Amino acid sequence: MAIQVNKQLLEKGQVGAMIEWLASFGQTENGGVTRLLYSPAWQEAQYALKNIMDQMKLDTYFDRVGNLFGRLQGTNPNLKTILTGSHIDTVVDGGKYDGAYGIIASLIAAARLFNQYGYPKKTIEVVSLCEEEGSRFPLTFWGSRNITGDYNLVQVENVLDGEGVSFLDAMKNAGFDPDTYVSPVRHDIERFVEIHIEQGMVLEKNEKQIGLVTHIVGQRRYSIQVYGESNHAGTTPMQYRKDAVSTASQLISFLTKKTEEVDTRLVATVGKLTVKPNVPNVVAGKVEFTLDIRHHEEKVIEQYCNEIFNEFKRFTNALDMEVSISQWMDVMPVRMDEQMTLLAKEIAEERKLLYQEMISGAGHDAQVFGKIYPTSLLFVPSQKGISHSPCELTSLKDLEAGIDLLTEFLYKLAY
Repeated sequence: MAIQVNKQLLEKGQVGAMIEWLASFGQTENGGVTRLLYSPAWQEAQYALKNIMDQMKLDTYFDRVGNLFGRLQGTNPNLKTILTGSHIDTVVDGGKYDGAYGIIASLIAAARLFNQYGYPKKTIEVVSLCEEEGSRFPLTFWGSRNITGDYNLVQVENVLDGEGVSFLDAMKNAGFDPDTYVSPVRHDIERFVEIHIEQGMVLEKNEKQIGLVTHIVGQRRYSIQVYGESNHAGTTPMQYRKDAVSTASQLISFLTKKTEEVDTRLVATVGKLTVKPNVPNVVAGKVEFTLDIRHHEEKVIEQYCNEIFNEFKRFTNALDMEVSISQWMDVMPVRMDEQMTLLAKEIAEERKLLYQEMISGAGHDAQVFGKIYPTSLLFVPSQKGISHSPCELTSLKDLEAGIDLLTEFLYKLAY
């Protein structure tokens, strides 16, 4: 049974209660949240948020892919919209704050502004984006990339989830029929503002309340296949082996050490490894591993990739083995709008909030919007740097500090 919430609770700004309320949609046994795109828990959460927006007397609507908007109409119809919010979906057994805080903070800020000042000059829209994580289907930023026009139904025609359900069927079953699809691309947005938990430990270690993001890193993801030769573990001498595990381990060690040589801010992660035939007494004939590379400058990523992949090919050729490299993600680094960052800095100083400028090592919807519109990304601390986990936690004091900053930020932009 979902926790009940009403307009009065929202207007009182009880952010902690709102976080718990939204977490009740898709709550897991571990105290985390699983709210995957187009799932029943996702649907319940989106419609519950719509109900709150309706109680606030916002003009509410869904677009054709399930992004939810609550519109506080501006008094000047000739001015473009200030969009603020975050994403509704989670990872499997994720935390209560990732994405959810940005939506709740935006709703509370909009309620406070309307109660104190009435209608803004520029329209403010709070958005609950339908998807960011890529947890159910192998694509990310479905919500924001439809708004910017980067995605449409072509990208998901043959996409399946882990249980074999097609993307288009899941979309239809959730009430967003592909047969009636109209591109949700927007041309009336002036700026986008997102507030989010840091998902790292920098702010907490530096004893700061607010992070002002200057850049969001670019990301490349690859699948690397190393092809050797399966053979008997007892009868094949070491010097005659084409051992895919041994070779892959040396490639992984090389790419890890290479990050420090190229740039200490560069990160490279091998997160998944598959061995075939994966038998104790057989020399492995094939290893596949993933590679996730991130940095805030594209030229650094490019240099790193060229150097390691050239070495991969040289090394495997010398062993009479093969390596195959396939890329399946390429997200460009994005710089946040400098004037908006400066404005947020001025507000933080006025409010005597402890802040620092920083680079986001995680991808966010602000990265998608930042390519098209002036965009700002604001962080609040994550305790112990834990995220994508039921242990995800941010103090009420820090949550409130973020809302305080966001409220004044939206006032300066829209009123």
